[in-house]
Amino acid sequence: MLLIDRATVRELYPVERALPVMAEAMRRYSGGLADLPLRTILRPEKDSGLLGTMPGFVAGDDLAGYGLKAMMLKPENPARGLDLHVGVVMVFDPATGAPLALMDAGAVTAVRTAAVSAVATEALARPDAGDLAVLGSGVQARSHLEAMRLVRTLRRVRVWSRSAEHAEDYRAWAAKELGIEVETAGTPALALAGADLVCTTTAAREPVVEAADLAPGVHVNAVGASFADHRELSSRAVADASFFVDSRESALAESGDLRGPLAEGLVGPDHIRAELGEVLLGTRPGRAEPTEITVFKSLGLGVQDIMSGFAVAREAAARGLGRTVTLD
Repeated sequence: MLLIDRATVRELYPVERALPVMAEAMRRYSGGLADLPLRTILRPEKDSGLLGTMPGFVAGDDLAGYGLKAMMLKPENPARGLDLHVGVVMVFDPATGAPLALMDAGAVTAVRTAAVSAVATEALARPDAGDLAVLGSGVQARSHLEAMRLVRTLRRVRVWSRSAEHAEDYRAWAAKELGIEVETAGTPALALAGADLVCTTTAAREPVVEAADLAPGVHVNAVGASFADHRELSSRAVADASFFVDSRESALAESGDLRGPLAEGLVGPDHIRAELGEVLLGTRPGRAEPTEITVFKSLGLGVQDIMSGFAVAREAAARGLGRTVTLD
């Protein structure tokens, strides 16, 4: 079995490499080629942490087989200088079932999530979209800026964070690492004003995006609220938008952004226009009008981790990277 650390995952699997893999992952999911139970969330009363597990099987001619992601959320970690989310992705040899590779899940998640948002942006955003607002300043905010620049020409970028210091760190990182000038905004509304492309990557429990803040024709990648009790978008913002998801099943069960307006009676289950994979397969329409507001609600799916895991494992083996261990 190959052990692959975070730095090696990032070296082997940059966002540009993940883009076609994630587009295929979404097609396979919506095409019925992935068996994925809803993720299991364990929240013990006697601990502050959370454990999420996402097993699955993916069929297909390439990057197919069984895999599993196990991810811990530890609220105390940022104060320790550690990531909030830590865990592993494991994939199994398709022929023998033996563990094939075990790798850092944080690096996989950062890249695959941003790559899926880039795929959604290509499919749903206006071709001329390039005024980008990023809400949040953490790992996903950074990987999303890397991804957005691959699929749209960015004319302007603004970032908002609850911490002005973190927003400034983000601005400095973007200038140094990507050569992109980023403006810091004091409120979400100021960041969103006039933006035609938005990535929300916060840990918000209550909405930070109001309907009135969204410009006509904007496309929103809503990434941060991945639990039923978390929301980034107001109910009216969701109700006024054409709403796309990675998975209908997951969105109806796990998305606070959707469950809120559903509970209020503002929308029904049919408010979901399509899964992203259906748009890519051509079985459901995407954006219909230039002035339409589109939202892609990303919750993350095991098919994304499994296909990413196989892609990383194959590249590691080809380049002689990672550390081989024997379990017997």
